[in-house]
Amino acid sequence: MTDTSATDFLDSRWIMYAQQYRDSFVRLCAHPVDALLDAAGVSEGMYVLDAGTGRGTAARRAQRRGARVRGVDVDPGGIVQARGSGVNATNHPLPELPFADGEFDVVLANFVIDCLDRPRTSLAELRRVLRPGGRIALTLWGARRGAGQDLLGRACEAGGIVLPPDQPSPDEPRDLPPLDADEEFDRTPAGMLELLGEAGFTQTSATEVTWNHETTVGEWWGGLADRLYLRPAYVTPPDRETTARIRAEYERLSAEFPQRDGKLLLPHVALLASGRLT
Repeated sequence: MTDTSATDFLDSRWIMYAQQYRDSFVRLCAHPVDALLDAAGVSEGMYVLDAGTGRGTAARRAQRRGARVRGVDVDPGGIVQARGSGVNATNHPLPELPFADGEFDVVLANFVIDCLDRPRTSLAELRRVLRPGGRIALTLWGARRGAGQDLLGRACEAGGIVLPPDQPSPDEPRDLPPLDADEEFDRTPAGMLELLGEAGFTQTSATEVTWNHETTVGEWWGGLADRLYLRPAYVTPPDRETTARIRAEYERLSAEFPQRDGKLLLPHVALLASGRLT
């Protein structure tokens, strides 16, 4: 029997944050989608699984290439939106999927593996549903970060909140208890090559992708501020006065970044990895 305590925690956290995530990080995470589909070789007639489909961004773009797509996600609200946009999506959290062995030609996971409590186990499940010769492509937040990824974390520190050393920055859409040692992996291109190789993939590739996320001061803050009150790492959540200080520091630090047409340009760095199942 599977111990579902950590998975239940993860499910509840994502449902809690679902609206904030959809309002702020969905556009951010959409940037590498075309490169993700290219790395997987998505083309007409393929049967594609979009794991962690969210609102269906990657699934819709795969459909526009002529692929047949199934989407799965833990967020019921995202599933509703994905279905509303024409994606065949269902609520099935990793690491257990309701599909037969070798059912798909391609598996996509856009910013999913690093948001799971059992990433290696989940990767093995994605491998199981991929046919021999099929391809997998993943994006995830890596060890190297762009300056825009540290904006809110810097504002928190300047406003009087110091995160524990092992706590992800508030800028990251990742909220997990510490991973078990046998599930952890190195979030670098070399680490991704090793992870995919150990999972049985060949013809592997891993690289960094960089981009400037365009947003406004208010928009970026709005999707993140409530996280200051919900994170379990804080023994005492920040009060309104502390939040006001953080907001003031956030606005001050935002002035460091270039703007275009009234939008902040926040540098981001992520990893893109792919492989073939032989």
